[in-house]
Amino acid sequence: MLTKRKEASMTEFTHKRGDGKTFSKEDVKRLIGEYNIKFIKLQFVDINGQVKNMTVPSEQIDKIMNNEIMLDGSSIKGFRSIETSDMFFHPDLTTFQILPWREKDGANSARLICDIYNVDGTPFEGCPRCNLKRVMEAAEKMGFSMNIGAEAEFFLFAKDKDGNVTTTTQDHAGYYDVGPEDLGEDVRSDIVLTLQEMGFDIEASHHEVADGQHEIDFKYSDILTAADNVTTFKVAVRAIAAKHNLHATFMPKPIFGINGSGMHCNISLFKDGKNAFYDENEEYQLSEVAKYSVGGMLKHVKSFTAVTNPLVNSYKRLVPGYEAPVYLAWSLANRSALLRVPAKRGVSTRVELRSPDPSCNPYLAFAAILEACMDGIRNKIDPPAPVESNIYKLTAKERKKQRIDSLPGSLAEALEYLDKSLVTRAALGEHIFSEFMTSKKKEWDSFRTYVSKWELDKYLARY
Repeated sequence: MLTKRKEASMTEFTHKRGDGKTFSKEDVKRLIGEYNIKFIKLQFVDINGQVKNMTVPSEQIDKIMNNEIMLDGSSIKGFRSIETSDMFFHPDLTTFQILPWREKDGANSARLICDIYNVDGTPFEGCPRCNLKRVMEAAEKMGFSMNIGAEAEFFLFAKDKDGNVTTTTQDHAGYYDVGPEDLGEDVRSDIVLTLQEMGFDIEASHHEVADGQHEIDFKYSDILTAADNVTTFKVAVRAIAAKHNLHATFMPKPIFGINGSGMHCNISLFKDGKNAFYDENEEYQLSEVAKYSVGGMLKHVKSFTAVTNPLVNSYKRLVPGYEAPVYLAWSLANRSALLRVPAKRGVSTRVELRSPDPSCNPYLAFAAILEACMDGIRNKIDPPAPVESNIYKLTAKERKKQRIDSLPGSLAEALEYLDKSLVTRAALGEHIFSEFMTSKKKEWDSFRTYVSKWELDKYLARY
C-alpha cells in the first residue's frame, strides 16, 4: 500500500474521466518522478476478457506516450496471424494509475490501459476496447450515450498448505451477515481501501447469499470507463485476496447447490445531458426510449447471452432456484424477471439487466447491450406488459400462456442464437465475431467430449 504521505496526495489520480480532466504527457513524467515509479504496465484484454500487459521501464515513457511500443499480435487470443502480427500500444492517459499492491522498497508500478492499433495507424478491429468505442460512436450519432453500473460478485476460497486453490470457503456467513460469521470483512475492507486509492467511488460492500461470496458496489459511469473499471476491479480483488493467502474467483458457479456469481448491470441512456429513460408524464415515469430499450434487450438477449455469459460454467448458474434470472420478462420490482426497473426516478432512472456474469469480457458485453438498446430505439420495439408475479412459481403452461420465454440453457444453444443474430454480430464486428465463435465452439466441444467425475460416479460401477 502507499504511504500516508502519498495517500494524501493521491487526489491527482482519483479524477473521474467524465469531469473533463486528463493527464498531459508532462503530468505523467512529473508523477513518475514524484512517486518513484519504476515500471509502467501497458494493459489490454484479449477477446475472452483476460487481462494482458507488457511491463516497460519508466525510462521508456517517451516511447510509450508516442505510441512506439510494439506487441506481437499473433500470440494473443483472437488477434493476428503470424504473417501480420506487428501491432502498437496506444495508451489512454486518463487511465494512468499507480497499482497500490505493487509497491516494493519504496518503488512503485503504474498502469496505462491501452487501445491496440494496426501498423497503418488505424484502430485494430479485434481490440475489444476499440470495438466498444466504435459502437459508442454509432450511438452518439443517434444522440445517445450509455451509463452502466456493474455489480460483480465473487467468491473467496482458501488455499492448501502447498498454495493450491481449493473450493473451501473462508466463511459460512449469509447475506449481509457480520463478523465473526463473516470472516471476509477484513479482506473486503482492504479491497475497498485499495480501490478508493485508485479513484473508485465505492457505494457499498457486503457478504452475499452463498458461503464465501462477496459483493463490492462502485458508482456507475460511461460504458468505456465502466468496462475499464470492471477489468481493474477484478485484477485488484484477486491481488488483494492473494495477500491474505486466499483465491478470489469470478467463476459464475464454482460450487454445485449454492448461488452463483452474477454481474447485474444497471443501465441508463443519456441525451443532451439528461436521463433519456425518465419521463414524468409517461406510464411508470418511463420514457419511450426506456421502453424501446427494454424491448430491444428482450428481443436480442438470447443472441447476446453467449457474450454476457461466455463460459460452459455460466449455464450452471442460469438455472431456476438460485436467484439467477432465467425467464425473459421485465418488471418494476420483481427480481425473478430478467430486467427490472429500480424504484428511483429522475436522473437515477435505470434498468437492471440481471443475467450477465463476471466472467464476461465487459467491453464486448457492454457493446452488445448498447447495440440491442439502439436497435430497440431505431425500430421502436415495444416490450410486453411487465410481469409482477414470481415467475419461478409459474408452471410451464402458465409461462407459455404469458409468452414468457427462457434464456439459452447451454453455451452451445447460446452460440446458435449468436450465429443467427445480425444485431449482436454488428456489435462485435466481423473480426471479433469470427474469433469469438471459433474459440467458444472449441470450448464447448472440449466440454462435450470430456469424461467428467459425474459420469464416472453415475455409470462406472453400474455399467
